[in-house]
Amino acid sequence: MSYAPYEHILDIMRDTPPSMKYTGEEPFEVWQTRVLIKLNELLGLPFKKCDDDLKIEYEKKHETFTEIRFTFQSEQNYYVPCHFLIPPRAEKPLPVVICLQGHTTGMHLSLGRTKYPGDEELLGGDRDFAIRAVCEGYCALTIEQRCFGECGGTVTGIGEQDCYMSSMAALLIGRTTIGERVWDVQRAIDVLEKHFPQADMRKIICMGNSGGGTTTFYAACTEPRISFIMPSCAFCAYYDSIAVLYCCSCNFIPGIRNYFDMGDLAGLIAPRPLVIVAAMVDEYFPLDGVKKAFATAKSQYAAVNAMNNLVLVVGNNGHRFYADDAWRIMNLFIYR
Repeated sequence: MSYAPYEHILDIMRDTPPSMKYTGEEPFEVWQTRVLIKLNELLGLPFKKCDDDLKIEYEKKHETFTEIRFTFQSEQNYYVPCHFLIPPRAEKPLPVVICLQGHTTGMHLSLGRTKYPGDEELLGGDRDFAIRAVCEGYCALTIEQRCFGECGGTVTGIGEQDCYMSSMAALLIGRTTIGERVWDVQRAIDVLEKHFPQADMRKIICMGNSGGGTTTFYAACTEPRISFIMPSCAFCAYYDSIAVLYCCSCNFIPGIRNYFDMGDLAGLIAPRPLVIVAAMVDEYFPLDGVKKAFATAKSQYAAVNAMNNLVLVVGNNGHRFYADDAWRIMNLFIYR
């Protein structure tokens, strides 16, 4: 009989439970330690640290914030472009929102700016993350993710992205694009701590949509300095999302489903506040799969008596961010 290899793979995945799923047979902290070691191994982390070689390119005052454009070296000979926004009359260190765009044309959208055709439509999906963060009274840090915007991958010069070649080449040397992006977030937090006294390091928020939500989630799993986490249109059971729906290669971590599903990894974030944003109709991360992963996450938060720190926000439309609903919940956690 004829049997497609892809169907065979899906059958194996469906019938194989993740081997490191939390079962309650060991202390939760012991399980977290084991899972973190394995996740870092799968991501290809850590990389070798180097001097950040911070370079401030300009500082500009706007009506509602001061903007500092800078680059830093996250690993030897790789530099990350960033913008740091500070609200006016900031008299004490403020919480910082790390803003991560996904498969868009770049971090300029977080700043409410357009560069390419179609950017206006993207901004209509509440993707001006940094501007909204400043309006909420926080500092904001935009990071250009690898293979997006200024950091490679533009194949036409008008903002279209191509992560495929970089992601596949990374696999040949035991790295992953997600791991690289997570490393850049970790090093950016080092930079905030060292160079920006305006940042309240006790209250680091990380947020992003789609590919930015993916980095947000894995960065929070591996970086305890991130205190509040808000991934959007990214958190979903693997079988219901990237295994069965066509997604960019930068979403994949080889071997991960052998050990845990995405919902299991929420246990690395617990008990920190986690606001998961989803869409009613999402062609990449369907709501049914989100709910499956969220049910698993609930069991992880229950294990540490932190159920009140886990919230699912569902927007009424498609694959985008839902700022009003998401920030209403997140502010309750930050200001409590």
